[in-house]
Amino acid sequence: MIVTLENTTSSAIDKQLHRLRDEGGVVTLGRVLTLVILAEGGHSERALDAAILASHEHPCRIIMHVAHSASEDTRLDAQLRIGGDAGASEVVILHGYGKLAEPSEMLVSALLLPDAPIVAWWPHRVPDKPSDSSIGKIAHRRITDSSNADDVCAALSHLAEQYDPGDTDLSWTRLTNWRVQLAAALDQAQPAPVTEIVVTGASDSSRVHLLGAWLGGRLDAPVRFVHPEQSHHGLDSVRLVRGDAGDIVLDRPGNSLATLTQPDQPDQQVAIPHRELSACLAEELRQMDADEVYGEVLASSVHVLPCGRCGEGVEAGETDEPETVETEAVEAETTEPEAHESAPAGQDDDTVTEETA
Repeated sequence: MIVTLENTTSSAIDKQLHRLRDEGGVVTLGRVLTLVILAEGGHSERALDAAILASHEHPCRIIMHVAHSASEDTRLDAQLRIGGDAGASEVVILHGYGKLAEPSEMLVSALLLPDAPIVAWWPHRVPDKPSDSSIGKIAHRRITDSSNADDVCAALSHLAEQYDPGDTDLSWTRLTNWRVQLAAALDQAQPAPVTEIVVTGASDSSRVHLLGAWLGGRLDAPVRFVHPEQSHHGLDSVRLVRGDAGDIVLDRPGNSLATLTQPDQPDQQVAIPHRELSACLAEELRQMDADEVYGEVLASSVHVLPCGRCGEGVEAGETDEPETVETEAVEAETTEPEAHESAPAGQDDDTVTEETA
């Protein structure tokens, strides 16, 4: 059931919700949280579809504020969805114009579920400081998506400076399968120090930088990024250099299957599919506690960022000068494309706009 209200108020919306629930026999006892989506005009449908799919795992009330022009006359339009049109949730879409183009606690407070956690999600832009925004102050979890930023290095640096417990980023969530596979491979391999970490992928992928920061911090090894021209905004491969003990390589040339190469073992095909936005969101909604590992990785990521200029190879730690490493990255792409310094040309459509991993 879909009901549209024009030039309305939060109080009128809440009353209409009660009437619709009474008429349809819908109860809110099974709702486990309130998801507040802070979207922008023209870019909201994909985020809403993902939230509705995620609600099948986490029944919730979805409140989506869509920001329109602040120069128009102030008014609030709304659309209510209940039943089959809302998945396992209730959906309230608020279209704010004029002064209501900026979402605020006062605008959504009457619509929040009582005694339920609040999750705020910015699907399109990274706010100045998530925890200081009007909605962020009342949220238990605050989800951003740095992959949509025009400058991912600047976005990650900004998120690191403004981080508060409860913040998280979907670019980090998209790395779950990579982290699981790499951790399992290291557990199975003979103990040996990792002398270098080589991460191959697009220069403007926040996932590339976050994975490098995580591995560098956990393995206490320098990180080198290689950005081949063939990569289409995605994460292509990871090589853990271990000297005579043999390298561990995880290489994903296509959309779903990756090849895991380990010392003294035959190559294995492992599934690392591009994750749907709804799956990443559902994973984040499983926990309301602070993601301490993400906070540590975000703080350390600024040390492996290429000084705000994506596309340069850098190392984390006191090793070679960045200019030397950059030259190595270029040579790896143009003259001597060894297996651990280039990603297969291919099919990786892991674009910023598609938000996959």
